[in-house]
Amino acid sequence: MTIAPPSARSSFRRFHRLRRSAALRGSIRETRLDPSSWILPVFIDARARDVTPIASLPGHARWPVSRAIEIAQRAAAARLGGLLLFGLPDEKDDGRAAADPLGPVPAALRAIRAAVPDLALIADVCLCEYTTHGHCGVVRDGAIDNDATLPLLADAAVAYADAGADVVAPSDMMDGRVAAIRAALDDAGHAETAILSYAAKFASAFYGPFREAAECTPQFGDRAGYQMDPANGREAMAEIAADIAEGADMVMVKPAGPYLDVLAAARARYDVPLAAYQVSGEYAALHAAADRGWIDLRRAAVESLTGIARAGADVTITYFALEAAEWLR
Repeated sequence: MTIAPPSARSSFRRFHRLRRSAALRGSIRETRLDPSSWILPVFIDARARDVTPIASLPGHARWPVSRAIEIAQRAAAARLGGLLLFGLPDEKDDGRAAADPLGPVPAALRAIRAAVPDLALIADVCLCEYTTHGHCGVVRDGAIDNDATLPLLADAAVAYADAGADVVAPSDMMDGRVAAIRAALDDAGHAETAILSYAAKFASAFYGPFREAAECTPQFGDRAGYQMDPANGREAMAEIAADIAEGADMVMVKPAGPYLDVLAAARARYDVPLAAYQVSGEYAALHAAADRGWIDLRRAAVESLTGIARAGADVTITYFALEAAEWLR
């Protein structure tokens, strides 16, 4: 039986008409990527004397304080939205080193603020890089003491604001940390310093390369007791609502790729600026597949960033920021 071709008056819609050329596709594109919405994670190492490549994060390194302005200048030239700074101290302790005004993050903040004054600077607030045990809070009798952790987080946030951070970003997942940090910032005269809360941060398998980079692998147990269960989407909405109520100016979903449903649900429900973190394991996995010739790195990376933006992220924290900004030129 021969099926006649559709007539010119057929009622079905011809979507292909607007896909015939790159120019047509570009003109109707719904989601547009912009480097100004991307934040570059940067590791500042107080012990380093030179830039030290991170094996599991191709193209990334630990930066000595003395050279932190170099990566900041590259980010500014690429018109990125800003930097997210993590610190590796000279020595780890019970976490109090996170608030050292002479520590790696405050020192880098002061240097970058002086050299690249218009770049947005975000300081991650957590204890894991600064504790001997690698956990994100104070440990007592083998368990995390949530309430004892809050003053240490607040002290660190104030130290970063004193050094010039525009935004502090608590990533620890302690209950009540946003309220504690907001009160401490206000009391210290930093009412204008914003809080980006890692509100829905899941206990993910995709953090491995970061833990190598920041030297913060837990020395016992895991973080499932305070980070979110990957199976819980409704709880993520409750976490976000709680942090907004406590004073968060922006909220984050982390990781991004495996949790696009959570990101989209948050976008539909809340009106605050929404960030997503394309984490180290997502970045490393794409690089590893590309190294084996299984995928095209550029296409896969841009597609992943498009998916994150399409799901509702206003801001994406990504290790691809510098590369992708160059690709979009």
